[in-house]
Amino acid sequence: MTPFPSLTDLPSQLRQPAVRDLAWALLSPPLLEQSAWPQRYPLKASAWSQQPEALADWLISLDADSQPLQQWLSQSSVRRLGLYYERLWQFALHAAPGIEVLAANLPIRQQGHTLGELDMLLRDEEGVHHLELAIKLYLGQQQASGSNLADWLGPGSHDRLDLKLTHLGQHQLPLSARPEAQQRLAELNIRSPKAALWLGGYLFAPWQQSYAAPLTGNPAHLRGRWLHRADWARFAAQHDGHWQPLARHAWLAPAQIEEGQRWSREQFKQWLTALPADANAQLLVRLVEGSEHSWQEAERVFLVNDHWPTQPAS
Repeated sequence: MTPFPSLTDLPSQLRQPAVRDLAWALLSPPLLEQSAWPQRYPLKASAWSQQPEALADWLISLDADSQPLQQWLSQSSVRRLGLYYERLWQFALHAAPGIEVLAANLPIRQQGHTLGELDMLLRDEEGVHHLELAIKLYLGQQQASGSNLADWLGPGSHDRLDLKLTHLGQHQLPLSARPEAQQRLAELNIRSPKAALWLGGYLFAPWQQSYAAPLTGNPAHLRGRWLHRADWARFAAQHDGHWQPLARHAWLAPAQIEEGQRWSREQFKQWLTALPADANAQLLVRLVEGSEHSWQEAERVFLVNDHWPTQPAS
């Protein structure tokens, strides 16, 4: 399950980081193939689904002039990766032919208490939809096989894939059917939306372990590896190249680094030496030379402290 397979290589051809992230959000495969709740690709009923070249033209034009996207993103202080992902989707859905955005991040309240928010409400030729959008990066636990959803932890070890899906299924997705939500939706002339989810992201397997994807996972899911700090020297000896950490806001699209921004091996060595022993998980990319004086991401790994996971989710 990969949206627009003919456009898979498009993000690497784009130069503006925010536009590459937008393209990645629209074109990357979901983490899951099956789930208890329906999965629905947000652009499923858009004219773009039948005309991938029109979507490509739109993204390429944005890459030439990204001001509309930058202006949209600047309207909200977006610090969390999940909110950034939502904002990218909102921008695309407002522009997508055949889709009407009815509301975004709509709070549902009961007697002054907020029960939650509905990520997206939209109308297309297939009806009215309540969509929950999420971006997640999970690391497979070493003592497990990877086949179970509970085997996958977030980089901070507080989040877990099965718990995330339980929260979506028991709280966020049913929210639009609650009486409190129905009353709010009626005020907006929105009737009986169909709830569905779209979960994008990456799964990272332990670097020296034969590891399975979740049984309900998408075979085409994006992937990487992870290792403890103590294993870095052995790993690097087997995977030589130009390594560089990515800031959290750059975790979506595959990295593209201009020649002048690429770290030397000595810079990386100094950074690694200065990294505290108890540092949070660091996302590293190995870069290979691309075109026009830029370097492209060839693989990504999470480097975690030697005690990870110190606080596994329960």
